[in-house]
Amino acid sequence: MKKIFIKNGIIGKTQMVFLEFPYDFELKELVKTFPGIDWKKELKVWYVPYSDNKLSELLEFFKGKVWLDYSQFKKVKIEEAFDNLPPISKELGQEIQKFTDWMRNRRYSESTIKNYSGGLGLFFRFTGNKNPEVISNEDLESFHKDYIILRKYSASFQSLVINAVKLYFSNRQKRKLEVQGIERPKNPRILPHILSKEEVKAILQSHQNVKHRAMLSLIYACGLRRSELLNIKIGDIDSKRGMLLIRQGKGKKDRMVPISEKILELLREYYRYEKPRVYLFEGEKLGEKYSAGSLQKVLKTSLLKAGIKKPVTLHWLRHSYATHLLESGTDLRYIQELLGHNSSKTTEIYTHVSQKSLEKIKSPFDDL
Repeated sequence: MKKIFIKNGIIGKTQMVFLEFPYDFELKELVKTFPGIDWKKELKVWYVPYSDNKLSELLEFFKGKVWLDYSQFKKVKIEEAFDNLPPISKELGQEIQKFTDWMRNRRYSESTIKNYSGGLGLFFRFTGNKNPEVISNEDLESFHKDYIILRKYSASFQSLVINAVKLYFSNRQKRKLEVQGIERPKNPRILPHILSKEEVKAILQSHQNVKHRAMLSLIYACGLRRSELLNIKIGDIDSKRGMLLIRQGKGKKDRMVPISEKILELLREYYRYEKPRVYLFEGEKLGEKYSAGSLQKVLKTSLLKAGIKKPVTLHWLRHSYATHLLESGTDLRYIQELLGHNSSKTTEIYTHVSQKSLEKIKSPFDDL
């Protein structure tokens, strides 16, 4: 099968996705049909504007036709959106730090603090380090039109930055920026990615390292988020009752999830080898929890060993857990509790990808 290399790139000041491949007439004609793609003669590369879901769109478009090598592609972080803006001034840097402290004192999650601080810094840099006291709604509208929209950043990125700016001005400047002139985007309704049980089994059994196998297995076995797995302490496991306590999950909520004897046996085997002190999974230093980056590398290695070329993330295991529960007949209300969802509407999305539910639907064509 022919191969295309997917890479990050920048044209002008705009983040792009580059498609590179040796000249092939048929492949070139196929690539030209991808929506929004263009040719940059100077760079001799095909490109499309970057967005958070662009890789998924490319994978779906070329599925079964071309093999995409995206090993050199990475998701653009908010800091990388700063390209060629002036550095933040010392005064505004101090102001952002005060905003960060304010959020931390009110127990915002560290990921929200990082994203909001970065988003506010991006806005300040766009205004040329303008004094916050004289920043107006026109500045926010200009940032929206001339930076976010012009560079075709995602709807989620747009909402993140605007929410950060609004929060800062309402709580630090004690005034509101009116954003009625900005059309707030609707988040696209994207169905969760689901793995088959056979694919999950291949991923979980690909590692000989018992620690790596235990981490991935526990995510799937209990439907955990990445942060929830890394924050588990040894005392959170009640083996007699077969329950696992998830402390301060998303939304600062505790919850209990059942943990099977099969996964407990795997954890006991792991414990005999590693003997962690505080956290169930610890890094090189005993007593310190395993890093998120290292866990991601564990999954990447598993995918290579299992021969799975899908862009699987750790969250796919959680989605697969929920969908497989639904397909086995578990009530949606229980799945909501197990996943820690506030709203049943969040959990209902799994009904749209459940194979068992879809198989029950009979096409009217069959009655003709």
